[in-house]
Amino acid sequence: MKAYKSVIITCIAGICAIICVMIGTNGLKEAKLGKAGEGLSATGSASVDFESDLAVWRGNFSVRGDTSREAYREIEKNADIVKKYFEEKGVSGDEMTFYAIYISELTKEVYNTEGECIGYEDDGYELTQSFEVSSPDVEKITAISNECTELIDSGVEIMSDAPEYYYTKLDELKLQLIEEATKNAKERIDIMAQNAGCEAGELLTANLGVFQITGAYSSTEEYSYGGTFNTSAKDKTASITVRLNYTVK
Repeated sequence: MKAYKSVIITCIAGICAIICVMIGTNGLKEAKLGKAGEGLSATGSASVDFESDLAVWRGNFSVRGDTSREAYREIEKNADIVKKYFEEKGVSGDEMTFYAIYISELTKEVYNTEGECIGYEDDGYELTQSFEVSSPDVEKITAISNECTELIDSGVEIMSDAPEYYYTKLDELKLQLIEEATKNAKERIDIMAQNAGCEAGELLTANLGVFQITGAYSSTEEYSYGGTFNTSAKDKTASITVRLNYTVK
């Protein structure tokens, strides 16, 4: 009887040992394969320096007159001066745009002999015309914007913004960066797997970061959560990140 019980206990112990081995093996297999959202993850990056191939300069000029007719004649003269200035600087007709004239009626306060404001009266008209100059000749637009004080010397009350610089092949550049960042992330995954004694399995997720376009060699310009798009620098740097997540086998 004792021998029979001993056999039963031995069998039970053996079965338990087998179950433990199976559980351990399955656990190890599950850990190596990884679950969704786990496994091996790495973030790859890519960046490239490039030069802007389009410059845009915007501004406006204003005149005042006692009547709208008088002000309109004056702003036409100013427009001719500005157009001639652009042409002398090598700007073609299709590179300059003049927008509709904005008209505003002016008023002034009227005071009595005691210095109290008793109302308002008409004080003429102010007309403002906006313009835009754009060209693939980036240096030309930069020079024009820097020398626009010549227009002020000609009697034109001009106001302008700093030139903006763009890159017309940005979509192609983005595709190139995505390819390079993805390749960089996969290389990191493979190195991690090799050093961990396993192999990369199936791709679980691939997440694309936001594009950051900053001024080249800028140490003060920061990346932003929604992406950065610098238009003030002629020389720029574009960058992107890609995060990959693989199972392991």
